[in-house]
Amino acid sequence: MSNYVISSLELHLFFGRIMKEHALFLLAGFPEKETGYRKRADHFREEFERLLEETVEIANGRVGENILQSGEIITRFTLTAERQTQRLSGIPINSRITQAEERLRAGCECGADRGQMQQIRRLNRRAIELLNGLIAFKEEILREVNSCRLYTTNYPLLIEHILREARLYRQFLMNLERNGRIAHQDMRTAEIFWNQIMMEHAQFIRGLLDPTECELIEAADGFARDYCRLLEEAKKQDSRVQDTLVKETLKTTEKYRDFKAAGTAGITECEIRSIILPLLADHVLREANHYLRILEMS
Repeated sequence: MSNYVISSLELHLFFGRIMKEHALFLLAGFPEKETGYRKRADHFREEFERLLEETVEIANGRVGENILQSGEIITRFTLTAERQTQRLSGIPINSRITQAEERLRAGCECGADRGQMQQIRRLNRRAIELLNGLIAFKEEILREVNSCRLYTTNYPLLIEHILREARLYRQFLMNLERNGRIAHQDMRTAEIFWNQIMMEHAQFIRGLLDPTECELIEAADGFARDYCRLLEEAKKQDSRVQDTLVKETLKTTEKYRDFKAAGTAGITECEIRSIILPLLADHVLREANHYLRILEMS
């Protein structure tokens, strides 16, 4: 029971925030005339924000120290990035959640009782229901964009990208509800998934930087090439070379994390010319931190 509670809370702390930000990015990308799409995106933003707020209230003293220290829940930039994004976009963001996350304490209440189990089960089932709706919404957006019936400032690839992340979140939750635990991906599967995510981050960053940011564009292109190669190697690797590839991927991801952290600092301090929302910069940094923890655990 304790493992079920802790795993659920840690999952929501990371992915719940990611999903609410996906909805925000979708909302920010629609033109004013798309009132229906904007309203639906805002609905998911609000609902995942409520889910995350409830998770944070429950999580204090019930999650691992490694999760809180990993930089995947929040970073030193998150609060500033939220406030700047709200000011720039006009989209409301409940930054009290971030402030509460800054105060979270680690702990393991190993004697989870039936009441806590029921509370977490309700939370998980609500998240699955929300994810079903959000995934269907993203699929609809992608179909309409690819058919030239809908305009958004978000790349079609970005919509595919955030679809994959939502489906992974739902898969983990369904594992928890069926088996009481997450059937974690084997390292090869995790590398294939996250190497593609990291590669696409570099491609998006490159496309959202101002054309005058030549050095940053060149660096982003370099990371895109690195992860493209690592992705192909992960697809064809066998157990004899897995440790070597994990070490190489870890080293590359550490460098990439540092690049993203410097980029987030530059964007929040208005030192980088781009059309990247500050919260998007912080968002991709947190995902790199999440992947680093997976690699380090291996």
